[in-house]
Amino acid sequence: MSEPITLQITEILGTGLCVASEDGQKVYEQIATALRDGQKIRLSFLNVESLTSAFLNAAVGQLYGQFSEEQIRQQLSVTQIEPDDLALLKRVIDTAKLYFSDPDHFEVVKQEVLGSSDEE
Repeated sequence: MSEPITLQITEILGTGLCVASEDGQKVYEQIATALRDGQKIRLSFLNVESLTSAFLNAAVGQLYGQFSEEQIRQQLSVTQIEPDDLALLKRVIDTAKLYFSDPDHFEVVKQEVLGSSDEE
């Protein structure tokens, strides 16, 4: 594999505010394309001012539904991320791995908690 490519989130979005899932989707699409092409990716959080789990779920979490954990671990790294943001990213990743290991179970639990609309 060649040298990793750097994807700088603020360059993709044009802002340091990483809060909306729609913006996370833009980042996801670039990461997913590079992963499919077999490239190594260095995801840079340089100049990120605000970061939410909604953004990270879209940008990184959904990768675990399309790619193996091994492939993600081998090809994707993060850089220039604040410690609090790294902790949030780790929580998002752990949740995504759990969800994608058994999405049907999560759907059942969601229906139990929220109530099923099928009962009407």
